[in-house]
Order: sequence, then C-alpha cells, then structure tokens
Amino acid sequence: MRRAPLVLLLLTGLLSCRESKRPREFDGRHAFGYIETQVGFGPRIPGTPAHARMAAWLDSLLRSRADTVIAQQWTHVTRGGDRLPLVNFIARFNPRADKRILLLAHWDSRPSADAPTSPDSTRPVLGANDGGSGVALLLGVADVLKRAPATDVGVDLLFVDGEDYGDFTNDTSDVLIGSRYYATHQVSGPAPLYAVLFDLIADKELQIYQEGNSLVGAPEVVELVWDAAKDLGYGGTFVAAPRHTLIDDHIQLQKAGLRAIDVVDFDYPSWHTADDTIDKVSAQSLQIVGDVAVELIRREGR
Repeated sequence: MRRAPLVLLLLTGLLSCRESKRPREFDGRHAFGYIETQVGFGPRIPGTPAHARMAAWLDSLLRSRADTVIAQQWTHVTRGGDRLPLVNFIARFNPRADKRILLLAHWDSRPSADAPTSPDSTRPVLGANDGGSGVALLLGVADVLKRAPATDVGVDLLFVDGEDYGDFTNDTSDVLIGSRYYATHQVSGPAPLYAVLFDLIADKELQIYQEGNSLVGAPEVVELVWDAAKDLGYGGTFVAAPRHTLIDDHIQLQKAGLRAIDVVDFDYPSWHTADDTIDKVSAQSLQIVGDVAVELIRREGR
C-alpha cells in the first residue's frame, strides 16, 4: 500500500473517546496471539518457506471456523520474470444468505524495507502491523462467528496475497495482486453490500482517519463505519476527518463495482521498514478495531 500523490488535509480535531458499555465479543488479547504466530514464521514473502507455512496455518485455522473455505490458487509472473505461487483465502460464514458483507486484509509481507526512512533497503519487512494486524483482526472475527453465528447476514473474510510484493510508484502490476485476482474471480452468488479493508490497524498510537479514495468511492460506507465506532465510544480513535489518500486493495474492488473502503492508520513510522515488529503493536488497538468490525456484522443482522 502506498500514499497516492494527492494527500488530503486534516480538517478537524480529534473527537472525544468514552468507554463502550456494550459487551465485547471480540478478544483483542487472543487476536494479538495471531500476530505473534505470524511474526514467528518470519517475513511472509511469496515463494519463501515462511509464506508456505503461513498459508498452511491459515488454511487450517479457517477450515475449523468457517462454514466454507475457498482457496484461490494461481501463479503470478512478475515484470522481472519471477514466478510467485499465490493464494487468496475466502472464509464464508452463512454462505446461503443473500445479504452479505465482505471484510478483507492482506496476509503477505514486503520483501524489502524500502521506506524513505529505512536505513537498509535490502532487509525484508517482518510485517507485524503491515499484514499481521489485518489477518489477526479477521481471525478474531472468525472466532466470534464460530461462537455466535450471524443468522441474518452472511460474512465473507477475504485474505488476499501478493499485496506488498512490488513497486507502488512506477509499475503497479506486481502489487495488489491478490485483490486484483479476486476482483476478476469473485465467488458466485449475491455481491456484498459493501467491503471493508483493514490494514495497519494495531499501531500502539492508533488513530484512524477517513481515507480519501474511500470517501470518493463509497462515502456512505465510511459514514457507516465511523458511526459504529462513535456509538461504541471510539470517536477519539476513528477520527471523522480525511487525512491520507492511498493506493490499497480497496481500489481493485472499487474498480469491480464493489462499495469498498480502507480502514487504515497510515501514520505509522515503521511502515515498510525492518522495525515493523511485534513491540510496535498492541492488543488494545486490535480490540478497538475488532469491536467495530463485529458491530458492523451485528447491525446488518438486526
């Protein structure tokens, strides 16, 4: 994921945060363990043993939780001629439901720490936050739906591969690979009402602004998510103002006609550096965003 050339200005200050009185279904501490496991594999770069181990782990977890799991496997040939074995996982809950929502994150990590602030661009990115946090959130949601299924709404959890492999600034054919593949190979049946991408959502100093391409492509979904966060008492974390405009997986879904937005904290100093490690993320941040994700599902099921 990369900031687009046009950066939106911050318009308003932070909203006050209050304690939510709703019972929590999402377990942020347990979800944090999912980040620890991913980091334990090492950098999940397509074509590496760590990537293969991560895929097997993810497939096993999802098949023990979801009603149906679809593994979209293909080989992507990069601009440089590398052949990458890639796989998207789609975990489906209540697959017969006509009313559906889609939550997604990328599960790969970046081959090189090429951020402008990175002192060594030859090192890979461990991806505790960039990749690890979104996966942990979706797995935490899967745990919730396994314990307490949503009977009136279907939920698809999409884990896309190959998001972070190539160059975001020049030729983007080797980034956002998994979401581009999903956009042209969607599962049969009713399209989701909307899609929410979760990326970089476990930063210890979490503040999530409204992303520019989301506001342009699906403003009503942005409003829905930020209203849910405010109602849960997280208005100080989900800031109801634009800040960054990003090139991320939601763009590929928007191109396919889906109302997709990006929930992301892009003000993360360790982004695309070797310092994106477990000490930079927190269970409390996962708890906040996980509560919002579950609230979206429960609202659609009412």
